[in-house]
Amino acid sequence: MNIQWRKSSYSEQTGNCLELALDDGLVLVRESDEPHVVVRTTRAKLAAFLAGAKAGEFDDLI
Repeated sequence: MNIQWRKSSYSEQTGNCLELALDDGLVLVRESDEPHVVVRTTRAKLAAFLAGAKAGEFDDLI
C-alpha cells in the first residue's frame, strides 16, 4: 500500500511539521524531519486528543 502523508497548511515551510496518514484503519503520525519514526493510533484516540487540544488542554506546552 502506498501511504499518502498529509500535513497541515499551518506547517512551517522549512519542513518542521507533523504529518498524518491512514493505513489499515489506523492513523499514522510522524515528524517530517524524522520520517522513519512513526506513531500508530486509533481514530478514536486521535479524536480525543484533538478535542482536548481544541479545548486548550495543552496550551501550556506551546
